[in-house]
Amino acid sequence: MFYFYIFTTYSQSIVVAQLSLQLQKNNDINMSIMRKIIPLTLFMSITLSSFSTGSPIYPAQVWLNDAPVAFNIKHSKVDRLVDLAFSDPATQAVVLSKDGVIIGERYAEGFDSDSRATSWSMAKSFYAALIGISIDRGEIDSLDDRVGKYLKYFNDDRSDISIRHLLNMASGLEMPDHEHENMFFTQDHLAYAKSVMADKPPGALFEYNNVNSMLLADLLYQATGKPADQLLQERIFSPIGIDDAILWRDAQGNPLTYCCVDATPRQYARFGLLFARSGQWQDQQIIPRDFVDETFRVVWDDLSSDTIQQDRGYSLHWWISRYDKNNQIFNASGKFGQYIFVDRANDLVFVRVTKYHPGEGTQQDWGPLKYINKLGDVDFRIKAAVFLENIGLIDLGSSVRTPTTLDDGVSSEFFVNYSAVMDALTDLTQP
Repeated sequence: MFYFYIFTTYSQSIVVAQLSLQLQKNNDINMSIMRKIIPLTLFMSITLSSFSTGSPIYPAQVWLNDAPVAFNIKHSKVDRLVDLAFSDPATQAVVLSKDGVIIGERYAEGFDSDSRATSWSMAKSFYAALIGISIDRGEIDSLDDRVGKYLKYFNDDRSDISIRHLLNMASGLEMPDHEHENMFFTQDHLAYAKSVMADKPPGALFEYNNVNSMLLADLLYQATGKPADQLLQERIFSPIGIDDAILWRDAQGNPLTYCCVDATPRQYARFGLLFARSGQWQDQQIIPRDFVDETFRVVWDDLSSDTIQQDRGYSLHWWISRYDKNNQIFNASGKFGQYIFVDRANDLVFVRVTKYHPGEGTQQDWGPLKYINKLGDVDFRIKAAVFLENIGLIDLGSSVRTPTTLDDGVSSEFFVNYSAVMDALTDLTQP
């Protein structure tokens, strides 16, 4: 947002106002171009006025865009980070912001800034933030409340499980070999989650369990009286300028709180910036700062992975990708390689998403596949669906509605290069 009150003459105000209106028609506002067009004194008036009250820059309807050198970052360092991301052909887009301004951005051929990507499990971080807001509003008393206080069906062998246990992936709920990926192929994801019992004491073990996150749909509804996706739109997305994201529900109309938000990379960057700014957007505290502080601390560490070649940590539905005396980088993470990295100390956000070809709808409809989804394991169901489409018995594009990542959006090199990506990200702000 630009403020013109510090200009000294009427004519100067008219010139800059007209230029600003023209730039608003473009996809973004490029500060480098402005510097070439506007006399230095006027340019400084525009840019410095945003800081006239000590306020940081926030994207309005569009983002500011500038060269890395404006933030004492070498262009070659940004290129290295972006090139690493695009060494994986699955990459659809990357967006890098510093101090609320985009300093790096690239899209794969056939995609642009309006192309949506699907979040997969990055959505866990979105919906977890609603817990912090509900605590601040008095709808939930504490992270340490027993889940059974809100979900009466938890007053059984699950009675000792707290909200904190759910968010820290330490509930002790059953964790089968298929890791509850079967839930995604059911008609009623919430009914599935409700049926999962405990088989170990809460707090004893980290297990990345989708059921923990799906239960937030019911917990938030019981605490607030509103569906979780409505809360996400009203309490977080709309205030930060995300008005057209797709928030998926299952076939029974339950919000999917463990996955499945479709948005553009720049919109994901807005959410990252919200956490980089400790939950504040403009003059409004969207998420309580103490909840963000609680999120950005180490609960679990030295967590190994079958895909990523480095140990990571976890806290309140966020992963920890680098944590030492020099760098603390947390990230929302989704299946197949979706990421929102946040370096709060350096006001840095890096989004990387993989190729996505969205269909129609916002509610899952498996069509004829609902019968196949009762058979075999996840791999069998996927292969069966592809086979039936290949022989012409079904059309996945028209008869099935669900988020789907095809082969071209499945990461490989990005996982192999994960440590190098973290090195490149932390190197941005080094002298």
